[in-house]
Amino acid sequence: MLVVDDDSAVQVSLALLLKQAGFDARCADDPRQALQLLDDAPFDLVLQDMNFSLQTSGEEGLALLARIKERHPALPVLLMTAWGSIALAVRGVKAGAANFFTKPWDNGQLVALVEATLQAAPTAQSTPQSTRQALDARFEFGAIVGEHPKLLKVLETIGQVARTRAPVLILGESGTGKELVADAIHRNSPRAAQPIVKINMGAITPTLFESEMFGHVRGAFTDARSDRKGHVATASGGTLFLDEIGELQRGDQVKLLRVLQDQRYQPVGASASQQADLRVVSATNRELAELVAAGDFREDLFYRLNLITIRLPALRERRSDIPLLARHIVAGVAGSYGLGGIVLAPAALDWLAAQPWPGNIRQLKQTLERTVLLSGKDQLGQADFLATSAVDEGLPGARLGVDGMTLEQVERHMIEQALQQHGRNISRVAKALGLSRTALYRRLERHGLGGVDEDE
Repeated sequence: MLVVDDDSAVQVSLALLLKQAGFDARCADDPRQALQLLDDAPFDLVLQDMNFSLQTSGEEGLALLARIKERHPALPVLLMTAWGSIALAVRGVKAGAANFFTKPWDNGQLVALVEATLQAAPTAQSTPQSTRQALDARFEFGAIVGEHPKLLKVLETIGQVARTRAPVLILGESGTGKELVADAIHRNSPRAAQPIVKINMGAITPTLFESEMFGHVRGAFTDARSDRKGHVATASGGTLFLDEIGELQRGDQVKLLRVLQDQRYQPVGASASQQADLRVVSATNRELAELVAAGDFREDLFYRLNLITIRLPALRERRSDIPLLARHIVAGVAGSYGLGGIVLAPAALDWLAAQPWPGNIRQLKQTLERTVLLSGKDQLGQADFLATSAVDEGLPGARLGVDGMTLEQVERHMIEQALQQHGRNISRVAKALGLSRTALYRRLERHGLGGVDEDE
């Protein structure tokens, strides 16, 4: 391992810590010496400071990181920073660093980070140039569509860390597929036969947090008429997926931290704690490191969650995957609505690939599904998307009405299409639209669409 820092005290401290943990370490004072050492001998990991002179902007560190990734793209780099420079560290991770840690560091946490980073690093059998076919031959990634290099890098990381129990933090914009990545981690792990329990942390109110997460015993509070298992107990032996972890209230963060520290929890009203066997995967579209710097997220919980960090590229960063995704989504929509094969014309695929997609894959799916249902055609061209979508405006919150239609009119049109396609059979129409029979009846009455067939 290579430690790059102009402070000799930091060099000595890190070298001693790494030696005690069973690693060999060499030290460099500045970027020039570091690059020379990297060119002369192979290293498994670089621990690199962000400043090497009186200048404190961090640009020196970013420049060194860029040169290391240019010369040795597979070599993982851990950045050293202070909490005052957290935004700079985030820039470094986005530029290719594996992760970062802060000065002063916690010895145990840093050793765990080093070990996890080495586990996740590419091996001779898994390089950044691996093809999608090669990855699919080794892992189960069926639900994730695409072959862009940025996506392949994500899949490689999943394959490397899935077999471990290291906690994983998935970062990415809304709609990039964070839940699919969590599913892939679980599906490729030794825990695949056990459940993956998914929780939206932003949807749990503080008053119910302990009961929801840890369960309760009968009589613990007024409405506790029987014992109830919480999410932690249900996920024991499997994977606990904490979605929207950045929305967790600070008061509840310490309660979650206790579980992550020793895998023990105590149901509300119980007199003794219980043991859980969990693999924790969390996800957020926010920068947790920046929330820590702002005092909104606990530093110790952050380190427990982000031992391995996976950053998902936005859809606009892998445009070459859009045609593959579009065909996959259209085939799924056609199948779910009982339609025949639907073809996307080349001009339509070109148009889709050129859009900004601020809502990422979720927005692409919504646009494709809406156009399939409203057009009623077997082949979709660019004109069909222009007539039924406002996505080309590229604006968050762009209107969902199509061709001047209100949302009510769009709903009526979709119901009319389904009625026609399924011979006005109420059960089939409800299933095709993803509604219960009661919900469909209400909509039929509201839109004045009667005369359906009650037979199955």
